[in-house]
Amino acid sequence: MDDLKLATNRRHFLGALSAVGLGSTLLPGALVAVAQDADVVTVEMLEAAQRIAGLEFTPDELQRLAERLNGPGDRRRDYETLRAANLGNSQQPAIVFNPVPPGMTLPTERGPNRREPVTVAMPTSDEALAFLPVTHLARLVETRQVKPSELTELYLARLKQHDPKLHCVVSYTEDLARRQARRADEEIAAGTYRGPLHGIPWGAKDLLAVRGTRTTWGASPYREQVIDTDATVYRRLTDAGAILVAKLTMGALASGDRWFGGRTRNPWNTEQGSSGSSAGPGAATAAGLVGFSIGTETRGSIISPSTRNGVTGLRPTFGRVSRYGGMTLSWTMDKIGPMCRSAEDCALVFAAIHGPDGLDNTLLDVPFNWDAASDVTALRVAYLRSAFEDAEEEEGEDTPPQVTARRQTRINNRAALDVIRGLGVQVAPLDLPDLPTGAIGFILGTEAAAAFDVPALNAQLDSMREEPERSRWPDSFRLSRFVPAVEYLQANRLRMRIIEDLHEALGDFDLFVGSNLGLTNLTGHPEISMPGGFHEGSPTSLRFTGKLFGEREILRLAHAFQLATDHHLQHPAL
Repeated sequence: MDDLKLATNRRHFLGALSAVGLGSTLLPGALVAVAQDADVVTVEMLEAAQRIAGLEFTPDELQRLAERLNGPGDRRRDYETLRAANLGNSQQPAIVFNPVPPGMTLPTERGPNRREPVTVAMPTSDEALAFLPVTHLARLVETRQVKPSELTELYLARLKQHDPKLHCVVSYTEDLARRQARRADEEIAAGTYRGPLHGIPWGAKDLLAVRGTRTTWGASPYREQVIDTDATVYRRLTDAGAILVAKLTMGALASGDRWFGGRTRNPWNTEQGSSGSSAGPGAATAAGLVGFSIGTETRGSIISPSTRNGVTGLRPTFGRVSRYGGMTLSWTMDKIGPMCRSAEDCALVFAAIHGPDGLDNTLLDVPFNWDAASDVTALRVAYLRSAFEDAEEEEGEDTPPQVTARRQTRINNRAALDVIRGLGVQVAPLDLPDLPTGAIGFILGTEAAAAFDVPALNAQLDSMREEPERSRWPDSFRLSRFVPAVEYLQANRLRMRIIEDLHEALGDFDLFVGSNLGLTNLTGHPEISMPGGFHEGSPTSLRFTGKLFGEREILRLAHAFQLATDHHLQHPAL
């Protein structure tokens, strides 16, 4: 039994020692001097390291470990080789995350996409035109009531007019946009219509690479970075005929709404930030500055700004949309999705960008069939009991504004549930199991530290700690060096158990009304956020969470809800 204990502790401890980085410049305080003065690993070093890893070895065990680490167990040269490889941000790992639990059958049936029939007349004002959803803009373009070049000039002008207040643009792509618009004009005039995104101007979160443009990742160390590749998402939207008018802001290295140019603002209330990290796509779409935008999410970065800015944002299932050409924060959690003015807009954009590309090794070939007229009453819908049936929060003169806002959101969402029932949809309460997601939250930070290993170790990111970014990433990356390798793997094993438990809890339901971002970003489930009402002049959020690869179902219910309401048609008075 003692030998088993030693073997088990050794595996945990060597991972911790790797994370501590003996011989590197990351050792705390006095340990730095010891490491610089000698190559010998001492028992005192191991005692400090085991406290960081939460382990307890006996003095004899520590002595034996020290002997091994000063001999055949010394891996410091291996670690130096890893760091010297300068793997950068884009190199994919050999270990690939797959969110599909054992025994789950994936959809295989493929069919045509069927849109909602739309009849629309040319609006009498530019502002009314600018706020139309893609479904209506597409109809105007298809029937030649407006030219793509005219839409492009309209949105470029609006971006320049309102960006000084919203701070949502990193770079304008005017020359590229005008070339793409001219081509769209010519193709449509000649009778070649590519589909509903043809001639529609859009904005990209500035972590997607586009040749000839800056891709700054929102961070001062990268503010002049140009990447000589085209992201798959950009390429697919270009093939669909969409027109890129701007690279939009993001929180520095995909956190928050602060970037090297300031803070992106919420167009409904410019005293607020627009939330992050897809801050620019949220603000620009809500303000009618683009037809639609593309955001990304690792742990809330599509859903949160969609909530704050009152747009309809889709976070797809992990493994649905290629991340090739995009900044990596977490190889097992990053997801790319559309941020639009309606659910059907999201369906049209998602249809264009999803699917394998041979470049992102996490993608699964699962079909997406959009049918706006499918029977919504056939959906098996639950609602998250904890989000709808909890006791009312008391409200008084000293009630914090955020509590009042939560209470109004709950009231609005109960009304939304009544609308859903009014559509003929049967809903039932759902209780999610109490799952230990907090214990494995460090997966994100650990992967992010690997993605930014060299610049973090070389202090190249330290400028981000100051204004205007005020980023915690540099210190977070360093802290993540102290995560034991064994615990990272154990966290991912527990993660699969959590996926299995959630899959079982959802049972035969297609989706539930409600949200748990901390859980579903780890499990890879899709979610959509849309306006569900208003509070003090700003939108509140209604969210649907789907089964894995259940985008069609959550989009279908969201579309039906939006046909029955007009919350998504409201827009801020700029």
